[in-house]
Amino acid sequence: MTKLNKVVLENVVVEKKVDNRVNNTGRPVNKKSARQIRLNKQAYYTNVNNKFVKGNQFKVNNETYKYNAGENGKLGCIVSTITGHVCNVDYIGRTKVQGYTFVLGKQVKVELNLKTLKFVS
Repeated sequence: MTKLNKVVLENVVVEKKVDNRVNNTGRPVNKKSARQIRLNKQAYYTNVNNKFVKGNQFKVNNETYKYNAGENGKLGCIVSTITGHVCNVDYIGRTKVQGYTFVLGKQVKVELNLKTLKFVS
């Protein structure tokens, strides 16, 4: 039988060679390609949707409104900064928000296009 010798290594430092590949973004991006245009649109729609859901103020017909989310992640309502409650929201899509309100006992549907909203900064 052969006897094995144990060797204990302490404080061994292994150095990695860095050749700066992580800083290379690859080939240049064609910003006019159909894919890049589609990705930019999607990023814009996501940004606008996030602004709306967070409750940023927006203008429609020279009046300022704001979305108030409901409790526990439920849909909320749209509120005017001047007059108060405007309508309840029952759908929030990627580029469209649908709501409803009652005027003289009749239900009135409200639809907002998020692409055309002007957000107040």
